[in-house]
Amino acid sequence: MPELSTALRQLRDLGRELGTELRSLALAVDADPFDRARLERSAALDLVRVMATPHRFRPRDVPSRARPYTESCLARTVANLELAHGDAGVLNACAAPGLAGLAVDVLGSREQQELFYRELAEHRLWTFFGMTEPMHGSDATAMSTRLDPDPDTGLRLSGVKRYVANAARGGIGVVFARTGRSALSIRAVLLLRRTSSFRSSTLEMIGLRGACIGEMSFDAVPVGADLLLGSHLPASRRGIWGAGRAFNIMRLQIGAQALGVAFAIRDYVCAERTGWSGHEVVSARLDAARELLYDSSVEVDHHPDDRRAPCVAKVHATALAVEVSRWAESSLGPGGLLAHPLLEKWCRDVYAFEFMDGTSNFLRLAIAADQAPRQGSGRPPQAR
Repeated sequence: MPELSTALRQLRDLGRELGTELRSLALAVDADPFDRARLERSAALDLVRVMATPHRFRPRDVPSRARPYTESCLARTVANLELAHGDAGVLNACAAPGLAGLAVDVLGSREQQELFYRELAEHRLWTFFGMTEPMHGSDATAMSTRLDPDPDTGLRLSGVKRYVANAARGGIGVVFARTGRSALSIRAVLLLRRTSSFRSSTLEMIGLRGACIGEMSFDAVPVGADLLLGSHLPASRRGIWGAGRAFNIMRLQIGAQALGVAFAIRDYVCAERTGWSGHEVVSARLDAARELLYDSSVEVDHHPDDRRAPCVAKVHATALAVEVSRWAESSLGPGGLLAHPLLEKWCRDVYAFEFMDGTSNFLRLAIAADQAPRQGSGRPPQAR
């Protein structure tokens, strides 16, 4: 595991402090994630929103401890683990740039980035990222959502996206669609909720209700040609390449959130059973998983296009979080979760992470396809 710098240790400590406030909102947000007034009153969520915005677009300065957040994948991972230790459901209810912001950072022109972050700052919008589809799941190359040319508006967006965070409440985001049949025809557009042909609904969720995961449908939604991302980039880097870079970072953040919840579950059980040594194996596995996440984050910082490390880390962290939830249920005995509503909520939340930003089955296929050494890289496959 890399030794954390002073700045990253301070960011970690800030995440722990903010996590305390997030936890105080956990059950209320789980019951009603659409209570905007409650979320906007939270100073912790407001700071998370601003510090997750790149330096040049921040609407105001942040404390020195918060400044490193956007500087590296490792910094994001360190902070997200601690914030999720407070409560991942509330963290996902934050009106922050999220995965859409990462995609805009990679694919957007300077003007598109300014539009995206200006809308967020002025209107405190939630963001959405549309990739997964009802019939094609995580297979982006099989998507059927289309971008058709239109002589009046430039483009028309048609199709359906499912399992989209903030689908019903998001005000701005990124949606992927195809302009043709080849993989290079898959493009992303920056979309604002300003048209009646843009419909959405929230899916019934058992866990992680703060994310407000739902479905979006587009019936020939007009999209200006100036909102097509990546036009200033080479053809090979206009669509899936940008999504891949964003996913490499975000998968580690999802893994960090899953692990943060797992640590919270472990701590809760230990607090209920003072002096109990039955947590030692679980604790050792959690510590090792944190090292894996940190190591994988450094790998992404050094090799942003390599997908194996973040895939391995997310698969492991999300599976371990589910194991820890089952361990907690057995440790407290029959009916134990009924007596502990917050713990019961966390044990529901952990099941959502496996499906976010690439299911584990999809990521295993990506790992298997990435086993062979890269031609000309001079590096052997990485063992984890």
